[in-house]
Amino acid sequence: MNLSLRQLQVFLHVARIGNFTRAAEKVHMTQAGLSIMIREMEKQLDCRLFDRTTRMVVLTPAGRDLLPVAQRVVGDLEAVVAKLGVEGKRARQTLRIAAPPMISANILPHVFQQFKAAYPHVELRLADADLHQVEALVAGGEADLGLGFFFKPPAGLERAPVGKFRLMRVEPGQQAPGRPVGTTPWSNLRTATLISLPASNPIQRLIEPHLEKIGRGNEDRPTFNFFETLISMVEAGMGTAVMPTFALVACHRHRVAADLLVKPAVSLDLYQVTRRGFKAPEVMEAFRRALMEALPAVGG
Repeated sequence: MNLSLRQLQVFLHVARIGNFTRAAEKVHMTQAGLSIMIREMEKQLDCRLFDRTTRMVVLTPAGRDLLPVAQRVVGDLEAVVAKLGVEGKRARQTLRIAAPPMISANILPHVFQQFKAAYPHVELRLADADLHQVEALVAGGEADLGLGFFFKPPAGLERAPVGKFRLMRVEPGQQAPGRPVGTTPWSNLRTATLISLPASNPIQRLIEPHLEKIGRGNEDRPTFNFFETLISMVEAGMGTAVMPTFALVACHRHRVAADLLVKPAVSLDLYQVTRRGFKAPEVMEAFRRALMEALPAVGG
């Protein structure tokens, strides 16, 4: 005897509905085909499962004995199939992220570690690129989300803030391990030897008006394209720099000291960008929550 899952499912529909015609409609079979399948089951079991009348179909004692067994077998198998389907779907989940190098190197490792511990079935793929490339990757569908300091909403993309960072002064020196970041007014930069990002950099464009108020705006100074280079040059004694606190992790790897700039305190938002109209999967929202929770630990 070798009853199939299909036979047991058909048997359960007939037992529940009590009518061959309506049961056949439910299982998308002809009435003749359903009748043949039931007769084949009865032949295999060597007993009658249903008593047939002109008005209804009722279970025989043998059919009533089979009913709970069929319900258990079909229910258990369908539950396993459903679980395997969910697990298979999870196993195929991939989240593609694009972010500038400083964010990729100093913020995302911690976030990825925390996220993977909670969502081991999700594959995270990272493209570290400059801000314009991040925008292009998201717009072109090659990345599901991008991270960066987008001061203006990029065309065709939606942006949402995920964190806030302060501007800080970074100068040569040895910051004691565990020492809290202090504060210093912008006026203390008046006589400092300054180095910076290029004037075309959006973050530098945010910084320059505050330097201008102390007589140091848009002056000729050494500039470097990347924060890592800028921090290394500060360590080498080339000068003092202004940068957001998302660079604190990188600063801790160098002999530099950092203090938050005040009078005024200036902050900027880190944004997540996605394609307009893109239906974000649940896993993307989970990643965003993990990112927002992790930011205070990395200097947000």
